[in-house]
Amino acid sequence: MNLSQLHTMFKANVSKCYSTLVNVADGTIAWLKNKKGMPHGKKGWLVPLLSVLIIAAGAYFIFRPKRQISEFPIVKVETVNTGHVNIYGEYVGRIRAQQHVEIHARVEGYLQSMLFKEGSYIHKGQTLFVIDPRLYQAHVNKARAQLNKARAQAQKAERDLKRIKPLFEKNAASQLDLDNATAAYESAMAEVVVSEADLTQAELTLSYTSVSSPISGYISQRVADIGTLVGPSGGKSLLATVVKSDSVRVDFSMTALDYLHSKDRNVNFGAADSTGKWNSYVTITLADGTVYPHKGIVDFADPQVDPKTGTFSVRAEMPNPDRSLLPGEFTKVKVLLDVREDAVKIPNKSIVIEKGGAFVYVVRPDSVVERRFIEIGPETGNETIVERGLAKGEKIVAEGYHKLSHGIKVNPVPPANSKKEE
Repeated sequence: MNLSQLHTMFKANVSKCYSTLVNVADGTIAWLKNKKGMPHGKKGWLVPLLSVLIIAAGAYFIFRPKRQISEFPIVKVETVNTGHVNIYGEYVGRIRAQQHVEIHARVEGYLQSMLFKEGSYIHKGQTLFVIDPRLYQAHVNKARAQLNKARAQAQKAERDLKRIKPLFEKNAASQLDLDNATAAYESAMAEVVVSEADLTQAELTLSYTSVSSPISGYISQRVADIGTLVGPSGGKSLLATVVKSDSVRVDFSMTALDYLHSKDRNVNFGAADSTGKWNSYVTITLADGTVYPHKGIVDFADPQVDPKTGTFSVRAEMPNPDRSLLPGEFTKVKVLLDVREDAVKIPNKSIVIEKGGAFVYVVRPDSVVERRFIEIGPETGNETIVERGLAKGEKIVAEGYHKLSHGIKVNPVPPANSKKEE
C-alpha cells in the first residue's frame, strides 16, 4: 500500500468521524432543548454546535497525514583518477640452481676416502674424494724413468754429433757418418719430447685420483660408497653433485601473445637498457602461500616458440641469500607484463555489464546521472582500466546504481573510506 492510498483512507476515516460528531452534537442539542431552562430557537443551540465543530476541525488538522517531501536517491560517488597501473601475468615456474655441477670420477679405481660432510658448504678446489692412486703413481714413475733414459740417449747422441762434425770438416769422416750422427741426435731429442708428454699425461691421470670441487656451493650426499669401483668405464662415474644456490633461476613458459603485448608496449624483457622502458621483474609465491620478499629480473627469453604448445621459455634470476628457495621445487610466478602510464582506473563494483556492453553512471555537476557506455581493459585487483569513455576528474556512482535510471537526479555522497582519509 503506497502513501496515496494511505492518505485517501485516512481522509475517509476523518470524514466519518466528523459526521459522527455532528450527529452527536445534534442529539445533544435536542436533549438540551427538552430540559427545563434551556432556551429554544437558533441562538440557543448555536454555541454548543460551534464547539463541536471546532473540536472536529482541530482533530482533523492534528491527525491529517503530513505532505510527503520528495527525496532524491542517495548514491556513493567516487572521482575518476589516473595513474601508473602494472599489468601482471601468472605462470607456473620451476626453480633451479644457478650452477649445478656433477662430480664424476675421471679415472678408474677403488674409492679410497671421502673428505667432506654431506650437505655442507664446500669451497672451490676443495678435495672431496680420493681414488686409490697406487697404479697411477707407478705409471708416473715409469714415465719419469723413460724420460730420464731418453734424455741420456739424447745427450750421447749430441756428443757423438759434436765429435763427427770436426772430423767431417777435415775429411776424416764421411757424409754418411755425419748424417747418421745427426739422425741419431734428432731421434733422441724426439724421444725426449715423447717421454715428457708421457710423464705429463701420467701425472695428470694421477691428479684425477684426488677429486676436487670445481665451484663453491653445497654438496649432495655421496652416490658411491667407500670401496666401490668407480670410473668412466667399468664402475660408477657419478660421485656427488654440487649446487650454487645463493642465487637461483626460475624457469617458466609464456604464451607468444603475452610476449608480443609486452614488446609492443613498454616492458623490457632482458637486461636493463637506456631507452626508459620498464624492466620486467618477477615475484614468486612459496608453497605456504607467502610471497617471497626478493624480486628477480627476467634475463632470458627463448627466441623461438614451441609449435606443440604455443609457448616459449623465459628465465629470471633471483637472489636466494637464505636458501629458502630449493632447486627443483615448483612455484607460482607473477611477471610484470605491462605498465599502463596515466591510465584511467575505476572500481570494479561501479561497472555494470550487460549484453550491449559495459557502462557506468556518471554524476554531472547538477547531480543528474548519465548512463555512459565505456570500453574496459584489464583488471588489476579491485580496479579496472578504462580504455575510453571516461576522463580524469569525472564523478561516477560507486554504490547504489541498482536504483538509478538515466536522467534522474540523485543525492551524491562520498564513500566512507574517503571521509576517513580526509
